[in-house]
Amino acid sequence: MSRFLDKKLSSLESYLPGEQPEGRRVVKLNTNENPFAPSPAVVDAITKEEVQKLSLYPDPVARELSESIAAYYGIRREQILTGNGSDELLAFCFHGLCPNGAAFSDLTYGFYPVYCQMFGVKERIVKLREDFRLAIEDYMDLKETIFIANPNAPTGLNVEVEAIEKLLKRDPDRLVIIDEAYVDFGGTSCIPLIDRYDNLLVIQTFSKSRQLAGMRLAFAAGSEELITALAKMKFSFNPYSVNRLALLAGKAAIEDEAYFLKTTRAVIETREWMKRELEGYGCEVLPSKANFLFVRPPVPAQDVFMRCKEEDVFVRYFPGERTGEWLRISVGTREDAQRLLEVLDKIFEEGSHA
Repeated sequence: MSRFLDKKLSSLESYLPGEQPEGRRVVKLNTNENPFAPSPAVVDAITKEEVQKLSLYPDPVARELSESIAAYYGIRREQILTGNGSDELLAFCFHGLCPNGAAFSDLTYGFYPVYCQMFGVKERIVKLREDFRLAIEDYMDLKETIFIANPNAPTGLNVEVEAIEKLLKRDPDRLVIIDEAYVDFGGTSCIPLIDRYDNLLVIQTFSKSRQLAGMRLAFAAGSEELITALAKMKFSFNPYSVNRLALLAGKAAIEDEAYFLKTTRAVIETREWMKRELEGYGCEVLPSKANFLFVRPPVPAQDVFMRCKEEDVFVRYFPGERTGEWLRISVGTREDAQRLLEVLDKIFEEGSHA
């Protein structure tokens, strides 16, 4: 470790992204990417003429994209702030919107504890129930800013909007931040609540249901006062964090509703088919509202993870007391899923003869 690194960061435990294999074709079901290409409208929007404009700075307020997002959700442009992926927006939240600390579940998006450590925010960890359910009553009387990934990762379980609304009503002076990275695969967004509750901030990404993980694009939706506060931080850090091509791609993606509906429906159908097939092998599979499944195989999960990797099928394994028996498997194409099942056939057959 460099002697020049500030000592308060020397023990920082960085977020560990899913493995990105290079140099060979693999079935990649470990990073929750969308198996479909971006909307054809995105390809059409990124023209040679627009590429030539890369010598110019992008619009710092993302006016046209924000107007399209606002129109889609029936809110005002002033209630939207775009960012360089949801990670940037979440970082601002932890940095500036947690005066009493941050509360989140013990099994959730891995960046939350990283940001607490990075920005010196006191964290409160709230355990999920034994069945991995997030019980909203466990958060009712907390004073910290509450972060809920909904649907949750890695479990895929969803909290109903009505439960979140009870949380918002309980303490109007406590901020609740809903991270809706996977909401379009079967959940219900809390964005319609932002006009009624100024203690609600919703963050969504274009990485999952809009197929733009490589563009790094997201937005926050909330009251104008909250968005102004977030914008103050963003414009004190990097007002040009969303590049010109990302602005074009995001606008085209959110305006192509037909493609969005077609592809999210296909992911949901494949997810439910995969769930049935995996249960047929004797796996326990949680009821997911995301583009992945949380699966407990009938043989040790780490062994399945390693054997799949040997067969160039990448899934995600999280060592730990509560997660060590489980795998997170992204929903790919039917062909990807079929290859996974072929490999599992071999693994479980080996296990039965062990």
